[in-house]
Amino acid sequence: MNKVKYLIGFEKHLYNNYIKIYVFMYFFMQILMKNFPLKDFTRFLKRLLLFLSKMKLNKYVKSGRYTKVALYVPAFPSKAFFKACRKVMISESKMPCITVLISITSGCRYRCEHCYQKLDAGKDVDIKLLSSVTKKLDEMGVAFFNIEGGEPFLVFDRLVKICESISIGEIWVNSTGDGITKERLTQLKSLGLKGIMFSIHSSVPEKINSFMKREYAWENLLNGIKCCHKAGVEIAANTCILKDDYYNGNFRSILDLEKELGVSIVQLIKPKPSGGWLGKEMDEFTKEDLDYIRELADSYNNQSRYKDYPYVAAQIADENKDMFGCTAGGTDRFYINAKGDIQPCEFLNISFGNIRDEEFEIIYKRMRKNFEVPGDKWLCEECSNKIFEVVQRNSITALPLSKELSHQVIENWDRGSVPGFYEKVVKL
Repeated sequence: MNKVKYLIGFEKHLYNNYIKIYVFMYFFMQILMKNFPLKDFTRFLKRLLLFLSKMKLNKYVKSGRYTKVALYVPAFPSKAFFKACRKVMISESKMPCITVLISITSGCRYRCEHCYQKLDAGKDVDIKLLSSVTKKLDEMGVAFFNIEGGEPFLVFDRLVKICESISIGEIWVNSTGDGITKERLTQLKSLGLKGIMFSIHSSVPEKINSFMKREYAWENLLNGIKCCHKAGVEIAANTCILKDDYYNGNFRSILDLEKELGVSIVQLIKPKPSGGWLGKEMDEFTKEDLDYIRELADSYNNQSRYKDYPYVAAQIADENKDMFGCTAGGTDRFYINAKGDIQPCEFLNISFGNIRDEEFEIIYKRMRKNFEVPGDKWLCEECSNKIFEVVQRNSITALPLSKELSHQVIENWDRGSVPGFYEKVVKL
């Protein structure tokens, strides 16, 4: 297994001070080399300190000389980390996006009912075109590249080409384990691969097979994880469970399994009314439920008895109005699906255009115009009924909605108030 050390409590406090000193010295040297404007230095550091303060409830994950302070923040002190830091440089324009999720294929041998790509239909976009867009994203400051399918390892040549187009960026790949080998991971690692995110939604092998509608799902998952350990590639898990699972012991059983498998980061994803679940009745998470889940994640991240457990990155905590809110639309991240549609988020089945039909820059600018300022409402939930209405009214059989039909969802939408972090950072 990969050797991972978790930092909590006083040890994390000391490491925070180390980060502050290191970052100060790094950018001070950039000033001396005339790569950074001196006039903006003080405000820039204040903004970075504000961001770091938002990490206080996270468990830090140290692997070798690199440390993850948050799932979608590149590991410190990598080149990608310092690239991401430039997000909070003083600028006349909006702060840039630093994270992108790219689907390179809709091909997958599984049939998960919840899949947000379940109704995505059409031919995979030309890989040369997608690679050219990825290169542009790298050049415009994106520092965290999350690559997925379908199952990306079923189209390994496409996966390699995307990784090759990234110069400075932390790369993670979402996978079921299907098609993973040690040799393939070693090749990708030489191209900047940091880790693999597996889907683990149960602690019971039979339930995983049932959930993914294939009897070999658990076997592929185990094989993929074993290959990661052999190749020295880090392991994370995407865990999407229903509300009752947080109360009936299933969540704790899943965390026990993930610890046993050597998973270092667990991303908790709230079930979303999108894709295969668009129009379906979803569990209602009350404020009390959300508070309980946040407290549960906090206990695993900061209590000494759980120190050897994975860092729990709960979306509902990071996207809380006091934190970063909804980060869709390029506020912090956005999504490119396998057909080439530019979407604000993988869970929001609308499109601002397709790179087959228009230049990426034109589509991206159109999307960012609709995300002029950050908002704290979860659009995947706020807009799902409107999207479903448009789907039914127009007898739509494939998602996302076209950019023309998407306008019916976007027009006059309420994105809420500016989240706490962004409200404060612009004042510094």
